[in-house]
Amino acid sequence: MANIIEEKATLPAVFLGSSPHIASPVDAQRLMANALISLAPCTIYGVAVFGLHALFTIVVSTGAAIGAEALFRRLTKQDIRIKDLSAALTGLLLALVLPPSTPLWMTALGSVFAIIVAKEFFGGLGANVFNPALAGRAFLIMSFPAAITTWHNPPGRFVVSLPDALSGATPLGAARGLSGAEAIAAVGGGSDYASVMQTLFLGTHGGCIGETSILLILLGAVYLLVTQTIDWRAPAAMLGASALASAALGIDPLFTLMSGGLVFGAVFMATDYVTAPLTAVGKLIFGAGAGLITVLIRKWGAFPEGVSYGLLIMNAVTPFLNHFIQKKYGFVAKAKKVVKP
Repeated sequence: MANIIEEKATLPAVFLGSSPHIASPVDAQRLMANALISLAPCTIYGVAVFGLHALFTIVVSTGAAIGAEALFRRLTKQDIRIKDLSAALTGLLLALVLPPSTPLWMTALGSVFAIIVAKEFFGGLGANVFNPALAGRAFLIMSFPAAITTWHNPPGRFVVSLPDALSGATPLGAARGLSGAEAIAAVGGGSDYASVMQTLFLGTHGGCIGETSILLILLGAVYLLVTQTIDWRAPAAMLGASALASAALGIDPLFTLMSGGLVFGAVFMATDYVTAPLTAVGKLIFGAGAGLITVLIRKWGAFPEGVSYGLLIMNAVTPFLNHFIQKKYGFVAKAKKVVKP
């Protein structure tokens, strides 16, 4: 019996899918670790600018996500997979797309919803239809709209507590209903276009914890691309479609790209392995659709930001895209016409 068990343990893996079969040493844990590393600059900057409350939000969200997954899987008699880092990544992503003033109990509730309802109820890692972090944020916006749409302007120095900051609108909120030079003037308090763009690029303005600094988000994107953790197509299509749609609607395209959570969503959310299409064409359609929906919601929606809903809507379209735009290997020769004598 011992010999049989040992022989079974050494048998090679059996692939039930069609060829080609490509083996890779990169596993889910390595991919999640790369994503966490890429988020480190945004995370550190958010804590430095918004203070300890931002740090508490990150810790609570990440801890609640890990705890919720472990408890749910224990209760349902499944393996506890904390080591794959997927729950930690979901918790961190949710924290970074929340205002630093979000009450901690709301943060924990959103994180639990993201893990249990949006992920585990669908079958766990690899089976969820919607991005868990975005689903958690959407749940909080619908449940507590006032709290989730209240931001604080950073005072321009390292802070230790949120009350030291001043309440105010985000650049996207300040420009709500305006276009062109009027929007820029509302954000910057003047007509200096270059200084406003610099503020948006560096992230010295009010907003969610990890979404303000475009510079640091792009730094994370470079790391993900260099390590081949993400594909460039969905982010590029999302940003390109947003810029084109903004120009068509009379909105400054550069302002669209650098305000709100558009770049953050394109880099860290649109590239999700599970909820985005598998094929190159599918990724382009997915990104373009998310970008277009984002701009339409920003223009006419009830909330100034539309990135979350743009991506969630396209998450629902992903199975359709995977079904109709399949990656084919080889070809079938066309049948020749038989000429009857």
